[in-house]
Amino acid sequence: MKKRTAELILQSPEKFAHHDRVFLNNPVVMQGMGLAPLVVVATTGQNSLMLAAAVALLLVPSRVLACLLSRLVLLKDEEPTPEQLQKKLLPRAILYAASAAVVYLAAYPILNLVFGTGLLNLGIYLPMLVVEPLLTYRFGRVQETVHKAVSKGVRITVGYALLLLVVGIVREWLSLGTVFGAPVGRWALLPLAKMPAALSCWASCAPSGALRLQSTRNICKRKRGIP
Repeated sequence: MKKRTAELILQSPEKFAHHDRVFLNNPVVMQGMGLAPLVVVATTGQNSLMLAAAVALLLVPSRVLACLLSRLVLLKDEEPTPEQLQKKLLPRAILYAASAAVVYLAAYPILNLVFGTGLLNLGIYLPMLVVEPLLTYRFGRVQETVHKAVSKGVRITVGYALLLLVVGIVREWLSLGTVFGAPVGRWALLPLAKMPAALSCWASCAPSGALRLQSTRNICKRKRGIP
């Protein structure tokens, strides 16, 4: 571990956890983002790999493009007034969704070249990534820099892709007894794992669990006298 990272953990563990989008503050587990494609489509390793590739091609470029375009409608305050929100949220939302749509049009031919007709297995959930909060949630937040957009985008991409692959591989193994189509074991242990309902309970509990964890953190900070 780098000395700078170790010092950051010791000085401000909350800040370090906030910046770790792979394990400690994964956007899916902690904030419930990207649940629809994860629950419905990530039933096999191949599907998860295609989704991960799509997110990798979409998230960082669309975030950077939206960061540049949204400067036309700046949101400078961390806690804007209702008047500011009413005036700026709609155009910012349109800019973020439009940026994702433009990047999607450029990314789809690449995905089609690599995966071919396999993309049909993703159904409507592939184009729906354009309006996925994982890509567009920043429209209601304070304006970020290009460097932060790239840095945070890469970390979120890694965290989401890792979770997609883990969930897809485990569900395929449980439901079909294979991993990326290769047989693993003699039989399927849990055929129902391929059904979306198998993860619906976790999907509904994830956001509330994240809220409870955040509340616990806030209580601990107040007890330690941290504002």
